[in-house]
Amino acid sequence: MASKECVREPMEGLPAAEYLNERVQAGWKLVALEWERETETGRRTEWSEEIPYGLQVSPDCARLVQNPGEIEIIVLALDMIVEDCPLSRVADELNNRGYETRRGERWTPTALFNLLPRMIQIGPKLFVSEEWASRRQRLPRMV
Repeated sequence: MASKECVREPMEGLPAAEYLNERVQAGWKLVALEWERETETGRRTEWSEEIPYGLQVSPDCARLVQNPGEIEIIVLALDMIVEDCPLSRVADELNNRGYETRRGERWTPTALFNLLPRMIQIGPKLFVSEEWASRRQRLPRMV
């Protein structure tokens, strides 16, 4: 199945007809227009929130789907936490592997602590996966 490529281009004015024709000739299809305007401060009716860690907007912009890179970080962090590693060690391991936070910063124990609610939320879905079933075999048995 062919995948779709989407591009958002900021504009400072109306695009020229020639520009639009060039894009169509290059195989692009216009699928939306986005408008914005200045509003009075304090009268904003819209609200937004951050996309939960481990998810991203789907290519068709209709839903949220897993972000493989972020899921990989969550799985590694959860694996180490289940093995009773301190958050400082988990942060060091993530940094040693070259992982960064969404802001492009190094992982810290505080950043991981702030991610714990999301780990708890996503954990039940991860713990029933085949991957976790194999990981469970190597965990120490509690008496």
